[in-house]
Amino acid sequence: MTTGNVTTVILAGGKGTRLEPLTRDRAKPAVPFCGIYRIIDFTLSNCLNSGLRRILVLTQFKSRSLDRHIRRGWNFLSPEMDESIEVLPPQQRIDENWYKGTADALYQNIYSIEKDSPDEIVILAGDHIYKMDYRRMVESHRANAADLTIGCIPVPLAEVNQFGVVRTHADGRVSGFDEKPDTAPPMPGDSAHALGSMGIYVFKTRVLFEHLCQDAAKPDSAHDFGKNVIPALIADGHRVYAHHLQDENRKARPYWRDVGTLDAFYQANLDLIDVDPQLNLYDARWPIRTVHSQLPPPKFVFQEPGPDGVARRGEALDSLISPGCIISGGRVRRSVLSPGVRVNSYALVDDSILFDGVDVGRHCRIRRAIIDKEVKLPPYTVLGYDLDFDRRRGFTVTDQGVVVIGKDEPPEAFLAPNVLPG
Repeated sequence: MTTGNVTTVILAGGKGTRLEPLTRDRAKPAVPFCGIYRIIDFTLSNCLNSGLRRILVLTQFKSRSLDRHIRRGWNFLSPEMDESIEVLPPQQRIDENWYKGTADALYQNIYSIEKDSPDEIVILAGDHIYKMDYRRMVESHRANAADLTIGCIPVPLAEVNQFGVVRTHADGRVSGFDEKPDTAPPMPGDSAHALGSMGIYVFKTRVLFEHLCQDAAKPDSAHDFGKNVIPALIADGHRVYAHHLQDENRKARPYWRDVGTLDAFYQANLDLIDVDPQLNLYDARWPIRTVHSQLPPPKFVFQEPGPDGVARRGEALDSLISPGCIISGGRVRRSVLSPGVRVNSYALVDDSILFDGVDVGRHCRIRRAIIDKEVKLPPYTVLGYDLDFDRRRGFTVTDQGVVVIGKDEPPEAFLAPNVLPG
């Protein structure tokens, strides 16, 4: 299969407010995932593995770290071969507004897109975790002579209020689209699920540009694909088809995750330490690329007994440990450690996610926590054992009891002697 004359646009400009404090200083697609990756690496890897090598990444909020990541890790494509990954911040070419919605982001960049004169435009979200061959979707789009093809997955009926819901005829042609409805009819042949939009689309270029211009002229529009553009295409009688996810993860069940909340992000990371994780990162046929820092292998240091007579051992069990980590007499269990993390003697890290450069002091006890990069935990810090105490110290605690520590927390924030219990 060949993708032909296609331009890919990745929407990477969302605020990601539900992931704060992790998105306090970075865009959601730039949030680290599984130790060595960023969230956007999965969408970009899918593009490369699918033969889509002409890519525009539309950024907006707090885009510096995302721009740096793409520049460092994805700069190998050759413009001479009509290959490129180009980061486009808001141009204000149309007016002085920032992007007012997903459709407006495309509308404001029509000038940049049309220079390539593509036959089709593939529109992707930069903040989901999955493996998909987009060539199959492009081929399906062409075979159906479609104006728009929507990537779809089954979603439980109880969760339809989080998705755009697609209704189809027997041949897959879309008869209706409802953006985040309270209820929805089940999909044909499956009484427990509705057909949900993945937020990825293949458009015939001419049709897309026409409807973007029409939508931009409507002052009452939210300028959103799901709320405005897609329903308008269906109402106008355009050929709109659904394309079911054909998973490249090669597992019994298709894998697709929206990691847009702290609890979803935490669980998706911790799922990867299972003996047989649902997301297969070890399949050489569908590699996930990223920036590989020049760091030494992880190191485990143990001495038994220690100089103070107390036994200590540097060990990690059921965990993912990245390059540059040093487990120096501490213990790590069921956790994900990003590059350059250090766990010092007698410390215990359980069921936690530690970003780059976190330093866990001696005798710390960390449980069910996400700790952002470069945070230095003073000796004897305790997190995750008394959630009310953690809240009083000003830390974020999720609905499912995960403690989240943002960047640049000063050492005194962890000690907080004036509110120590007892």
